[in-house]
Amino acid sequence: MNHQPIASSPSDDVDPARLRRAVVAANIPTLVAVLYQLTADRRWLAERYRPTRSRGMDDNMTGGLPDEVQDEIRAATVDAVLEWNRGAAPANETLDLGALMEVMEFTMGEPVPHEFGPMMSEVLGFDDTPAPRPRREVPSDFSVVVIGAGIAGMLSSVRLTQAGITHVVLEKNANVGGSWWENTYPGAGVDTPSYLYSLSFFQHPWSTHFGKRDEVQDYLEKFADAYDLRSKIRFGTEVESAIYNESEQNWTITARDAEGSPITLCANAVISAVGLLNRPKTPALPGIESFTGELFHSARWPSGIDLRGKRVAIVGAGASAMQIGPAIADVVDDLTIFQRSPQWIAPNDVYFSEVGDDVHWLMDHVPYYHEWYRVRLSWIFNDKVHPTLTVDPEWSEPRLSINATNHAHRGFYTRYLEDELEGRPDLVDKCLPDYPPFGKRMLLDNGWYRMLKRPGVELITEGVAEITQSGLKDADGHGYEFDVIIMATGFHTDRLLYPMDVIGRSGATTREAWGEHDARAYLGITVPDFPNLFIMTGPNTALGHGGSFITMLECQVRYIMDALKQMIDDDLGVIECRRDVYDDYNRAVDNAHSTMVWTHPGMSNWYRNADGRVVAVLPWRIIDYWTMTRHADLADYVTETALTTTQH
Repeated sequence: MNHQPIASSPSDDVDPARLRRAVVAANIPTLVAVLYQLTADRRWLAERYRPTRSRGMDDNMTGGLPDEVQDEIRAATVDAVLEWNRGAAPANETLDLGALMEVMEFTMGEPVPHEFGPMMSEVLGFDDTPAPRPRREVPSDFSVVVIGAGIAGMLSSVRLTQAGITHVVLEKNANVGGSWWENTYPGAGVDTPSYLYSLSFFQHPWSTHFGKRDEVQDYLEKFADAYDLRSKIRFGTEVESAIYNESEQNWTITARDAEGSPITLCANAVISAVGLLNRPKTPALPGIESFTGELFHSARWPSGIDLRGKRVAIVGAGASAMQIGPAIADVVDDLTIFQRSPQWIAPNDVYFSEVGDDVHWLMDHVPYYHEWYRVRLSWIFNDKVHPTLTVDPEWSEPRLSINATNHAHRGFYTRYLEDELEGRPDLVDKCLPDYPPFGKRMLLDNGWYRMLKRPGVELITEGVAEITQSGLKDADGHGYEFDVIIMATGFHTDRLLYPMDVIGRSGATTREAWGEHDARAYLGITVPDFPNLFIMTGPNTALGHGGSFITMLECQVRYIMDALKQMIDDDLGVIECRRDVYDDYNRAVDNAHSTMVWTHPGMSNWYRNADGRVVAVLPWRIIDYWTMTRHADLADYVTETALTTTQH
């Protein structure tokens, strides 16, 4: 992933007094790891300094250690960093996998499977494998079209430039950022820690532990500036179709520019980076055109809208609604939320907390601090919970939970809900899910429960049946009047590549190959009959169990670049996924999902299509996908030698 350590060599500006102030704000388990790497002193792996296991999705700032022990760790860190700053080499420039996992398990306060070692070694910068690049000169007529300039498209452009591959990025919007550019609603932000929801090789001094939309968008614009990506992007250009030309071994891409004029491009390969959450889905409710107030999807928030003193409805109670509600509750006159089904919500002690200048200073000046903190977040938020999401066939309570650990999670999150809604048994009844935890993506509490208790806020659990001129009616026929209706109703997550027409070798579109709502791909990236087409954020690559999707994107880009490298090095004009490989992989996906919580019949979710097949999320851990995508094995593909110029 081309990791770059932030503090890999001593600097002259480590002021002792500044260091002593900064370590007070440090994550203590992270300092323990830093101490051991700098000193190799095994006293720091003694029981006295062993952190406790983190609570839920919390980064456990104190490690659960007594104050005097924390102070010992801070003081020793100051001494070790100052010694390093005077020129002493770290006792452990790197750690072998055994030592790395020993330190990781110790600082996490719980067992960590040792198969995570290679991935964590990469995060720490010990295994800095360069991005795949061709050995031979890239032919002058070899080119790639990238569709979309969100995170995936920009990351693709960086790697293509580094590999010397001519390319252009086509973006329908006026700026980079994709979904982050489009979603401007109040409260918009990430539910993954900022220092994990970041590109591994492009760091940023995040102001809050969970970045808000404007800062995330600013981060992505700075990324575009740092790598001069705008010179590769055609803004205001929306792709309408991509057609594979078998006789030419290339793709013809048609698009329209900002003035509506047609554009035609040809390329050897196409990378679709259009995203999964970029086409809003609004239910076709009767009367939706008749409403005389303002009605809009949350992803199309009107610029300059003033909600002060308005009667506002939010239709939906998922992630977007949960961010919007607390952000507008103290502005509107009254707020009514229409909830189809409740969500499980996890506490997080630092959700609203600022990171602070001291932590930024640590990230910049203390060797290995950023890397070990990212390792910590990678474990807590990525794969830690995954083993608990498999159904135990012997479990005696199959409706409310799926195994003993999942049942314990249910108890923990239920107690939190009851504590937050104390004194409101009516809200407890409405908010307590009757399906297992993690059946839908776990949400983090940003004040949702406390908002529901406020005067002027009402939670309705009947579905919306009809929009009227003055408001809406619920499924029981009760009418409500509103000035503004916000449709927080999600996206077309099961209509991959919609609304583009992508036509393969046989003349069939992807919709004809898949059906309207049943996309499949090998590794979520490549599909038979569509040679040299690579899909990012493809089917079964979203994360249902948590974690940073940017990690997944880096895995996908590395795989795609390895495939393109081999095409160029081996003088190939075509690589096309074998049908048997594709079928075997998707059987494995479906078999894995059949044992997971997401197929539980007790709830619906955006992971499944209308037939109940899970089409959106990965059934495996991120470490499994990281391993699967380390290298593109061309034995999985049908290949054709590139046509010569005279053959064209």
